[in-house]
Amino acid sequence: MKSQEAPSQNFESSLDALEKIVRELEQGDLPLEKSLELFEQGVRLSRECQERLNQAERRIEILLRDTEGRPAPRAFEDDDTAEDSEA
Repeated sequence: MKSQEAPSQNFESSLDALEKIVRELEQGDLPLEKSLELFEQGVRLSRECQERLNQAERRIEILLRDTEGRPAPRAFEDDDTAEDSEA
């Protein structure tokens, strides 16, 4: 069974695999056992992706700390705002 695969895929590969599983399940023409197996793999991939996103968020928070180590949150500028400020 593939549920014992090592989580060595990068985020994008895991997300692609999750999207493929969703497409297969949405077709609805799979036997019950295959659907359950895919669903389990999808849940595992979803959790892995969420954990990677959480780790990335923590890394960003660390990088954005001020000189005294306190969080210094900043809003991201969207493309329209960045263009307006340059003009």
